Amino acid sequence: MPVADPRTVYAATHVERAALADDLAGLTDAQWATTSLSDRWTVEETVAHLTAAASIGPWRWVRSVLGARFDFDRHNDRRLAEHRGTTPAETLARFRAVQDSTTSTWGPKAAWLGEVVIHGEDIRRPLGIVRTPPVETTTTVAEFVASRDFTVAGKTVSEGLRLEATDGPFAAGDGPLVTGPTLALVMVMAGRAAHLDDLDGPGVAALRSRLARTPPREAP
Repeated sequence: MPVADPRTVYAATHVERAALADDLAGLTDAQWATTSLSDRWTVEETVAHLTAAASIGPWRWVRSVLGARFDFDRHNDRRLAEHRGTTPAETLARFRAVQDSTTSTWGPKAAWLGEVVIHGEDIRRPLGIVRTPPVETTTTVAEFVASRDFTVAGKTVSEGLRLEATDGPFAAGDGPLVTGPTLALVMVMAGRAAHLDDLDGPGVAALRSRLARTPPREAP
């Protein structure tokens, strides 16, 4: 899946949104209130954040950031509140309504595929829901996240390490080896310590130390 092909990336994003919406159907109120791996947000709040991300274009994003005085936590929380429903069912319906959206702010389209893959796993893992996106999708996200610090600090987290996927072609970096499923590598590069136990190799200790000092970041 070429990162430079927006149509392919958008198609994968739509597939992941649809899969997440289907996984959320039938959750109890307690499950909706579960804390996600993003820590600051519950499952429902994380879904509302994904709806916001698929609903705000470049100029609305600029106005929102300016209104929040470049406090990205405030910006995210305001947009989350805007797209959260009065009930979890309404929150889910709003998310389904943007399933095929191609709206996004500036930046590489792979970032917004990463947004739904990472936050989808943020939601599923605490709920015990297992989904492995197609390896083409996780490989695209892994390559993007490892290459720069954009919405998450993937390049910084993985610096000086050799990452190799055990379920696909992704490989990046030089140094002590870290191996594991592509999705787990993505999540650890995104700062999610819960996935460290899915990885092997002499470089895992360095990742564990780095994540202990670096809380997960939320995409602005």
